[in-house]
Amino acid sequence: MKILILANSDVGLYRFRKELLQKLLEETHTVFIALPEGGMVDKLIQMGCVFVRTEIDRRGTNPVKDLILLKRYIHVIRTISPDVVLTYTIKPNIYGGMACRILKKKYMANITGLGSALEKGGIISAISVFLYRLALKEASCLFFQNTANRDNMHVFRIRGKREILIPGSGVNTAEYTFEPYPDQAEPVEFLFIGRIMKEKGIEELVAAAKRVKKKHPDVRFQVAGECEEDYQNLLETAQRKGILTYLGFRDDVHALIRECSALVLPSYHEGMSNVLLEASSSGRPVLASRIPGCMETVEEGVTGLCFEAGSAESLTEAFFTFIGLSYEEKKEMGIRARRKMEQEFDRTIVIQTYLQEIRRIREEKNDEPIS
Repeated sequence: MKILILANSDVGLYRFRKELLQKLLEETHTVFIALPEGGMVDKLIQMGCVFVRTEIDRRGTNPVKDLILLKRYIHVIRTISPDVVLTYTIKPNIYGGMACRILKKKYMANITGLGSALEKGGIISAISVFLYRLALKEASCLFFQNTANRDNMHVFRIRGKREILIPGSGVNTAEYTFEPYPDQAEPVEFLFIGRIMKEKGIEELVAAAKRVKKKHPDVRFQVAGECEEDYQNLLETAQRKGILTYLGFRDDVHALIRECSALVLPSYHEGMSNVLLEASSSGRPVLASRIPGCMETVEEGVTGLCFEAGSAESLTEAFFTFIGLSYEEKKEMGIRARRKMEQEFDRTIVIQTYLQEIRRIREEKNDEPIS
């Protein structure tokens, strides 16, 4: 079979879905990837994928650019003539879905989140709902990462022919191996990994860290990730005052997790947080917002702690609670977190679900009468 994957990032595709790509290639499928040029493209090509450069304005709302993207997808799909198309993230889901409908191609969409446009309301939200309905109506299958996103889509009367709940991208437990907990003599170190932006709760993180440092000056806060321009000054000021250390963008995620006492994610909304899965798989407790996409990965008080999204006060209390735990309690949280990942979130679970759906589509295609 010829399988085409539409995505907006080579990094995300390689980091979270390379095992799926490997499995598809092992099963002798021809795998095409249509996405923007990036640093991981060469690795994807080396795996055996066929790269089709497809630029996307990921965060823009310019309708002309979006129409150009739709036209580009139509050209790519018509040229390749894939047996099935897999789409990831909002714009590939919408415009890739539309292109597949126009060309009558089988496609499966992955709903990793609702997107800020849908959640804010107003005219942009109304347009987004209309586009989603148009794009996803004929999808062979919709994959959801949490029940809240699925239920919210239903509120907007957006449904697929089939809907399957999967544990996000899952986590490669063989790659994110269990790591011994840091030595008891080491100070508590909290780690944030993610894009430095408002929606990831960076303002609350800095405010809470400032309060914690006043009472526990030895506690460390490490922040890693690409920083949006609006928050460069906030991080530089916080670092200058000794509140946190900004590490910049890092791709050695496992090494960073190994050194921390706990990972923190004060995000406002998530599909299913990969970094929480990776930290838990590595045997680290997690502190996460009490929101869909985070709560599924955390057993509160067992594998980590939760707090209210958008509340620096609630986050501060979670920090104090964790700091107050004994060394053995922190260590045991990490052990239980690893166990949860092995039992519920191993990436092989996700891969098998995709493969089953692809086989189903192939069988349906074989059963179709020859025109």
